[in-house]
Amino acid sequence: MLCACVIGVLANHFMRILFVVPYVPNLIRVRPYNLIRSLSARGHQVAVLTVCADEQDWKDVKQLEQHCYRVQAVPLPRWRSWANCLSAVPGATPLQAVYCWQPELARQIAAAGHEADVVHIEHLRGARYGLYLKSGAANGARRVPIVWDSVDCISVLFRQASGRSKRLVSRWITRFELGRTERYEGWLVDQFDRVLVTSPADKDALGSLRSVGKLERPISVIANGVDMAYFEPDYEVNREPATLVISGKMSYHANVSMSLYMAKVIMPHIWAKRPDAKLCIVGKDPTPDVLALAEHPAITVTGTVDNIRPYLQKATVAVTPITYGAGIQNKVLEAMACATPVVSTPQAVSALDITPGRDALVAQEPEGFAAAVLRLLDNPQHQQQIGLAGRRYVETHHQWSNVAAQLEGVYNEVISSKN
Repeated sequence: MLCACVIGVLANHFMRILFVVPYVPNLIRVRPYNLIRSLSARGHQVAVLTVCADEQDWKDVKQLEQHCYRVQAVPLPRWRSWANCLSAVPGATPLQAVYCWQPELARQIAAAGHEADVVHIEHLRGARYGLYLKSGAANGARRVPIVWDSVDCISVLFRQASGRSKRLVSRWITRFELGRTERYEGWLVDQFDRVLVTSPADKDALGSLRSVGKLERPISVIANGVDMAYFEPDYEVNREPATLVISGKMSYHANVSMSLYMAKVIMPHIWAKRPDAKLCIVGKDPTPDVLALAEHPAITVTGTVDNIRPYLQKATVAVTPITYGAGIQNKVLEAMACATPVVSTPQAVSALDITPGRDALVAQEPEGFAAAVLRLLDNPQHQQQIGLAGRRYVETHHQWSNVAAQLEGVYNEVISSKN
């Protein structure tokens, strides 16, 4: 008798999926990486087209090749990205929409796209490739269904960052980009056969940008998941006492603001009661402002690490005091999967269906956030309860295999609509 997983694959319609990503999927860019892996595991032929900006990207391509049918990568030098942006400044197109444009990749997509059953385009940075493929179909080529994964509503993120980012340059850029991004996303949302986002809030936000009277193409919510076999508790390791961990790419303005807010505003309240408390900031490319936080003897800034799991598995508490952001915060899901209790601001968990106080502790104001952390530091039993509840939550709601099955259903719908 065939095992259940094989029966499941055979029951599904085999698809040739062309997955276009404007950056190489990897363990940090978890959404495309795990969708590609999971769709391949479900028996589909997934070909990935992407761009490489540096040596690490080429290494990631080799890793990705193990998980899909084919990977085609084209170099994207930094000078081209900057030239793309410079050329867009006088116009109305957002810089995000042109940053990753590489004509050679567009030609390869056009050549491969019409052999696919469905084309998946990732992010605002990749949308222009979908438009290019669509324009070719309008000129007589076979019309292949195109699904655009917006991931988040970028306009929402820019609107928040324009007023709340701690970095002046980030505030200036997002204010410059905001109006043109809102107009572009409002137009873009009806250019493809289906649009995907990670949360209902992003769905509502994108829908609100549409012009009145325009054709309303469907927007589907496909949440992020967690690799439960990769992010798991390590019960052979003792958690380090009074140790807080904060994670994320530390060149990203929302994570920079979060780290500065945690270190400068919240930690003094914690240290007043627990002077032994330590904060570990884990993530690649920390900005000078973040690096400077390590001058405090109780704060560690790691920079790039090969594996984030030990930091999550050893920490007493994972903290995500995000002041602005969009979509699902993977850092929250990964910590919960490691059974590390999470203390978060409401913004970081707004896209999750958690029960505050059971699956994670949630607090908005600095004093309340610090009090929630202190309750966990002072009560090991409470730490364990919240950590295990968080693990159960992600097991139930955010397994990548289930997310991929939902995406497969979307693909089948758009393919059927073309027949």
